[in-house]
Amino acid sequence: MNYVLIPVLLVLMGLVAFSLIRGIVAFLKTTKIDLETGEGSTATDMQLAQNKAMFARVKYQAMAIGVVIILGLLAAGNS
Repeated sequence: MNYVLIPVLLVLMGLVAFSLIRGIVAFLKTTKIDLETGEGSTATDMQLAQNKAMFARVKYQAMAIGVVIILGLLAAGNS
């Protein structure tokens, strides 16, 4: 079972990093657009993309934590 869960955990960790980078890039683009246009009162497409990426990051982190808990329970059961 560990041989399946560890690769799953690694994939989830990669997805967390990918989502984090996408969110940061969207944030930087949003900040640049806001500074250039002076607008900031309404949600732009980039801000919505940033929100979506950060929500995905939280979702993948929760899934990764679940896998770590399962691995811990399996390790505790084997000792």
